[in-house]
Amino acid sequence: MRHLISLLLAGALALLPLTPSHADEAPAATKASTDKHHKADEAKAADTESAVRTQHSVSIGGHTIRYTATAGTLIIRDDKNEPQASVFYVAYTVDKGGKPGKRPVTFLYNGGPGSSSVWLHMGSFAPVRIETASPEATAPPPYHLVPNSDSLLDQTDLVFIDAVGTGYSRPLGKATGKDFWGVDQDISAFARAIQRYVTINKRWNSPKFLYGESYGTTRSAALVDALQDKGMAFNGVILMSSILNYGIRQPGYDEIYIGYLPSYAAAAWYHDKIPNKPADLKGFLDQVRAWAQGPYAAALAQGQNLPPAEVDAIARQMSAYTGLSVQYIKEANLRVDLGRFRKELLRDQRLTLGRYDSRFTGTDPDAAGETPDYDASDSGISGAFVSAFHDYLDQQLHYHSDLEYRPTYGEIIKTWDWKHKAAGINRPLPVAYVAGDLAHAMRTNPNLKVLSVNGYYDFATPFFITEYDLAHMNLDPSLRGNLQFLYYPSGHMIYLNTDALKQLKTDLVPFYDHAAPQR
Repeated sequence: MRHLISLLLAGALALLPLTPSHADEAPAATKASTDKHHKADEAKAADTESAVRTQHSVSIGGHTIRYTATAGTLIIRDDKNEPQASVFYVAYTVDKGGKPGKRPVTFLYNGGPGSSSVWLHMGSFAPVRIETASPEATAPPPYHLVPNSDSLLDQTDLVFIDAVGTGYSRPLGKATGKDFWGVDQDISAFARAIQRYVTINKRWNSPKFLYGESYGTTRSAALVDALQDKGMAFNGVILMSSILNYGIRQPGYDEIYIGYLPSYAAAAWYHDKIPNKPADLKGFLDQVRAWAQGPYAAALAQGQNLPPAEVDAIARQMSAYTGLSVQYIKEANLRVDLGRFRKELLRDQRLTLGRYDSRFTGTDPDAAGETPDYDASDSGISGAFVSAFHDYLDQQLHYHSDLEYRPTYGEIIKTWDWKHKAAGINRPLPVAYVAGDLAHAMRTNPNLKVLSVNGYYDFATPFFITEYDLAHMNLDPSLRGNLQFLYYPSGHMIYLNTDALKQLKTDLVPFYDHAAPQR
């Protein structure tokens, strides 16, 4: 237990928000929704399952793939077999005739908590995707949905699921949001939804994968263990922009500064703030990692007792890695908070950095402030995703609902229950620590493959912190080869960089081959 507590502290999440997903904060109009409106909207959800199927085709790798798109709802039930929620999903299945048999199926979702799956759905591996101007703000409508030649549909069927309270997913009957809005409540709902989909579509014998982004990785790490405990074994889990340990917030939490430093260096490298900038980003970040967990960590551990000469030496090296001035770093006591870094790096140009993607830049009313007024990497793409998805549902999938589609729903995070009954722990933890659940799933299913996918320019879920959490799962040497890491010159939503999306698709093919070789 003592080791677990140290892991909770060393997860280095003191400065991370409790909503690490794209568009975690709901639009103002959604946040202003009253409880009365909330209940009225939920009352419209039907307690029967629906499915609207349409036929399409897409060219992937020079081959035309014909597929069925199914937009519909799954009814999940409580212990008394009463309908508890209607869960909205969109599935893409290849038309090959006969039984699905050995064809893989992948379940995808975003996080929040409080986000629908619209971001992964419209941006990553579905047969269509939205064009954006990333890393610039995307122009107003009309937006462009294009065939996605980098879709994963040639490797696996795809099922995008909206968490209860988001998208068109709603509680039913006597159920309310609190029955779903918590770490373990959410895991239970997703487990039942996936079991229901697998059952009605006869996919129990199909290779199965989970693909979560941001808080979706928190969900995946515990969800795969929960489903395997119910007898549904999985072939693979893909963690995109991970957060597996919400830790404990407290002042003077030095591990967070160590964890962020390589991400600061990546942003400084991208914006040409590194003196004698090296050509190779990967090699440069390897140097920063070594320095961060070596001399920098040792210096911070001394606190105020660090000799002035060493303060100066650390500040100079940190300046060389981050592009900040030596004086600024000294004034910050060698500890630069994320908000300050986003404001300071390009202050001389009156620009701020994006949080989800530090390649994005924004402007504030003045250049003298402490932190940015907004996240340019969020506001720059949200309108395109939401508008395009509504048009796509109506014009191509022919799905209609009287409910309001919620891309995000701010009420969820306000009441989220962060307690978690982790694998092997007798009492609930006060925060979501799920790396232990993932480790348990890998031990009990030694064939389970896990892939960690990271963006160098992601400030929401820094890659160095992910590396730390996954390195402290106490895996046996025989299992460590089942865990892989991939990195891309992109932000939190890796797929917004179209070159990164192409490379990611290329990298995922051997992962599927290895995890489901008999497919």
